[in-house]
Amino acid sequence: MKSFLTYSLLLLAFLQASAQANREIFFADVTIYVEGGKYYLTGSKGGSSGPQGFAILESKDLKTWAVPAKANDSLGMILTEGDHTFGTKGFWAPQILNDNGTYYLTYTANEQTVLAESTSLLGPYRQKEVGPIDGSEKNIDSYIFKDTDGKYYLYCVRFDKGNYLYVAEFDLKTGMINPQTLKRCFGQTEPWEATPNYKSAPIMEGPTVIKLDHKYYLFYSANHFQNIDYAIGYAVADSPYGPWVKYKNNPIIHRSIVGENGSGHGDLFEGLDKQLYYVYHIHNSSEKVGPRRTRIVPVEKEWDEKAGVFRFSVKGKEVIVPIMAEK
Repeated sequence: MKSFLTYSLLLLAFLQASAQANREIFFADVTIYVEGGKYYLTGSKGGSSGPQGFAILESKDLKTWAVPAKANDSLGMILTEGDHTFGTKGFWAPQILNDNGTYYLTYTANEQTVLAESTSLLGPYRQKEVGPIDGSEKNIDSYIFKDTDGKYYLYCVRFDKGNYLYVAEFDLKTGMINPQTLKRCFGQTEPWEATPNYKSAPIMEGPTVIKLDHKYYLFYSANHFQNIDYAIGYAVADSPYGPWVKYKNNPIIHRSIVGENGSGHGDLFEGLDKQLYYVYHIHNSSEKVGPRRTRIVPVEKEWDEKAGVFRFSVKGKEVIVPIMAEK
């Protein structure tokens, strides 16, 4: 009887875990925007069905998510292929920002960075003139940063026998960079950025930039996304253009810290509780990469008096597994 009870409890636990896994969120290259006491999550949809573009989810606690009640459709689409938007494939890595009441969505499609806008957070995001930000060559993973002096900068990835991070001054109104300011941030220099588990050209991607006490912090991912060692580190500079000094204890998010393979490419944000978090994706399982799963981890910020910079780390034992609300 005792063995039967034990078996029943184990089976119940397995079924509950399986049910939760089926409700997990499968967005990659993720970002979270915070407004009005709620969180809004979007990202690359990966292998999910439905139209090309981006969908959005809403939460009050980072744990349970749902399509917003005021969404444009049942899927929560905020940008759709062909609806006054650039791109026919490869809709990746979105970022939402607000400037004076206008919402902007920057994203990748057809290996080009794009800017669309809306009067509503929930979209639809469209373009007045359909086209990429800079069609002079391929570039992906756009992140728009507003400095304290009001100037905007576009961080993105450009290809040169690998993926490299670049920055340029950006005009939000015209949606164009100033090409004369375009500058590469840094190259592949550290062992963690090129582990042998998956051979590839140098890859640095998925930028997020914040400014604290006159210092600029650039968070980025390194290694190929199919590598189990896909991970996140950061670098510090006195200018949006660098020169950048990489944190000596990188990576700050890695499978050895958060316990799951392929942990990378996300976004840093401040929660409603004033806690910093980083949202990112992981591999689907130890056997396969996709569809990738979404994760959120608390970030600790500590002032280093001697160096005059903040040091960042994550609470690897407190990873949040966001799930869809039960219908």
